[in-house]
Amino acid sequence: MEQRQDKTPLSEAVLEQVTDLLRRNALAEEFVRRPDLPRQGLVEGLIHKLHLVELQKKLDALHPADVAYILEALPLDQRLIVWDLVKAERDGEILLEVSDAVRETLIEHMDGEELVAATENLDTDEIADLAPDLPREVIQDVFKSLSPEEREQLRAAMSYPEGTVGALMDFDMISIRDDITIEVVLRYLRRLDEMPDHTDQLFVVDRSGQLKGLLQVNRLLVTDPETVVTAVMQTELTPFRPGEKAHDAAQAFERYDLVSAAVVDEGGRLIGRMTVNTVMDYIREETDSDMLSAGGLRGEEDLFASVWKSVKNRWTWLAVNLVTAFIASRVIGLFEGSISKLVALAALMPIVAGISGNSGNQTITMIVRALAVGQITAVNARKLFAKEIGVSVLNGLIWGGVVGLFAFLIYHNWQLGLVMTGAMVLSLLLAAVMGVVIPLTLQKLGRDPALGASVMITAITDSGGFFIFLGLATIFLV
Repeated sequence: MEQRQDKTPLSEAVLEQVTDLLRRNALAEEFVRRPDLPRQGLVEGLIHKLHLVELQKKLDALHPADVAYILEALPLDQRLIVWDLVKAERDGEILLEVSDAVRETLIEHMDGEELVAATENLDTDEIADLAPDLPREVIQDVFKSLSPEEREQLRAAMSYPEGTVGALMDFDMISIRDDITIEVVLRYLRRLDEMPDHTDQLFVVDRSGQLKGLLQVNRLLVTDPETVVTAVMQTELTPFRPGEKAHDAAQAFERYDLVSAAVVDEGGRLIGRMTVNTVMDYIREETDSDMLSAGGLRGEEDLFASVWKSVKNRWTWLAVNLVTAFIASRVIGLFEGSISKLVALAALMPIVAGISGNSGNQTITMIVRALAVGQITAVNARKLFAKEIGVSVLNGLIWGGVVGLFAFLIYHNWQLGLVMTGAMVLSLLLAAVMGVVIPLTLQKLGRDPALGASVMITAITDSGGFFIFLGLATIFLV
């Protein structure tokens, strides 16, 4: 992706300016269409064009990522106006930056020739990122426009599954032979128009292309030109295989503070590299996906998508939530007699369910994060489970005691206070158990541990909390 250089940083003020220009443009366009004011209509028509020219200048001064931000923040009709004003040579860069949902609306607005032209200034790995969203006939035309070497690279990039190192690797890199001198390396670099983005090191290979080491750029600049590369290269390597999980590679980048890293095939031959900007994009997308999954959304949603699309994206977990709500209502229905005899139960039971639900969500958040960074193993899972049980018991005794005391002070019934304390302890135990079990089970089944986790834990703690509290109250009070 293009590196940010000499670009105007986006702020809320810039977004407001763009929105204001679109509003004034809409007003001028409305005047142009009025047949009763012909002379004024000409003036407004000129103003209308001036607004568009000013808007286009403002867009040209922005980085592609900033234009993408604006597009995502606009309703569909205004989004398409802005998109039409973007210079054609920047289309590909901006399509890479926008969210998948917004990209879909922009691509629907473009014809085949525009889509092919949008890929002309992109690297093969970037074209591979766009390929899943492009029509088949467009992909065929893109292949025809590439050189044989670029076609092979594109086929390789598209062959790797999403979420693997191969799907994220970059083919734009600098490799040098291990038997040459630093002077030869410097002469070679001077012949280049520019170095690839995020080039902090050169990859050292032998005659067969096998990775032998790394030559840091800062070391290159301070070494005697007559020195052979093998004498100064770094031999401790952390290369990745294209089939490895991108998640594991992202953790390695964070752990070792990497800027770039080599990607090698099974034979150890250098085939590409990963860069920190790609890893950062992947981490952001994964974080967004986890947030959406935890909230019960099936996928990324365009903020200004049609009502029907938004409904389809949200209905699954709403349906699940509705079923669990019916279950919770039936649990309460089982104890209608107890509630009618002791009305205080109706006022107190939401407290138990609410506190246990919050505790369960805290546990799930911690477990999902630990799974994401690979900190939970088969060895320490039991200790973690025991620790969460201990935390829930202590929290239950402390906060159950507080709630029980308030219940006694309000209703002057010490038995009710004890029931509240006991119900709080048992409900928090249930929340702790399910907070650990749900994400671990989802991961064992090969699913996203965050997928609907908050919806499930809330459903279980609601029904379970009502049952525990009303059950204890029925046994000891009614």
